[in-house]
Amino acid sequence: MVTSSRLILVGALLAATIPAQSSTDPLSDVRKAAERGDARAQEDLGGAYLVGRGVPKDAVEALKWYRMAAEQGLASAQSMMGTFYDSGTAVTMNAEDALKWYRKAAEQGDSYGEVGLGTFYSRREDVVEAARWFRKSAEHGNASGQLKLGASYEGGNGVPKDHSEAAKWYRMAADQGNATAQSKLGEMYSDGQGVPQAYAEAIRWFRRAADQGNATAQSRLASIYGSGQGVPKDYAEAARWARKAADQGNATSQFDIGEMYASGLGVPQDYAEAIRWLRKAADQGESRAQLNLGIMYHTGQGVQKDYAQAIRWFRNAAEQGNATAQSKLGVMYASGQGVPQDYAEAHMWMNLAASRATGDDQKKFADVRELIAKNMTAQQIAEAQRRAREWKPKQASK
Repeated sequence: MVTSSRLILVGALLAATIPAQSSTDPLSDVRKAAERGDARAQEDLGGAYLVGRGVPKDAVEALKWYRMAAEQGLASAQSMMGTFYDSGTAVTMNAEDALKWYRKAAEQGDSYGEVGLGTFYSRREDVVEAARWFRKSAEHGNASGQLKLGASYEGGNGVPKDHSEAAKWYRMAADQGNATAQSKLGEMYSDGQGVPQAYAEAIRWFRRAADQGNATAQSRLASIYGSGQGVPKDYAEAARWARKAADQGNATSQFDIGEMYASGLGVPQDYAEAIRWLRKAADQGESRAQLNLGIMYHTGQGVQKDYAQAIRWFRNAAEQGNATAQSKLGVMYASGQGVPQDYAEAHMWMNLAASRATGDDQKKFADVRELIAKNMTAQQIAEAQRRAREWKPKQASK
């Protein structure tokens, strides 16, 4: 999505081109030119106000000068106006005004206008038109356009699904330093999609993205070092990258670092820290974290034993389709721990668990289901089976 981050980036680039001046007002020459109606100077002055270079940061004043330049037909200022309206910076967010300005810029061949227009159509689920504008932007060398065209090819959105084409466009964006594209290219090398599988290349691209602060790449590096995929297993390095991603709110890494604290892998064992990180991940709907929180409350590991809390977290994970959580919930209903004993509910959850599990777990859950059934009437079993058939997973809950 085109967001206010583009405002900051472009504003900074424009402001950086303004030469330092010795007068009291470091922007006096630029301001005079802008006031005379010079569109480039108006755009430069807008960029200065946007990032606070030589003047107090003032998005409203920035918008004023960008608008003046845009109304004179300056394409780069027009695409910035689109971004102001798209992000709701200094104006009320307005999709139609954003579209108007993106189109004006795009029709002049401005690559940011083109990618903005493509993003607009993507949000309206016109993936063919979105891909058309992403291609125009990408072919003009815009890294965001290249990233989005790569994603279109990877997902088959508006173009035929083609992982080789996706990798090609991701690489173009990655070579320009786009961290998201670098992470995506790392994923493709890791998974062998569109390129030959090569863990060394995957790690190289993940590291380039991670060093820019990309949380997804940091999380993938944590997984690589924790599993020893293409590198010697190194739990301390895994914990270092997991913590970086977790601190940015990455739920997978919050779960991983929580597990590391629980087991003492790569970090000193610390159940309080484990609970803290697992709860952060669970609060984002991470079903594995919800399951493990349930286990810790059920057994009293690191927290006071609390069956009600165990039920809460098992249920949240179970409702997303986590088979182990479903089995745990089934056992608690069968034994009446934290809930009134209810064999029909227990049978339903154990039935669901058995249908989703594989290998030894599938047999184990099925065996427990049959033990529960021995306490039920035929009518109760039929009711439990009906509930299981009609059950549908829910979106992540907290």
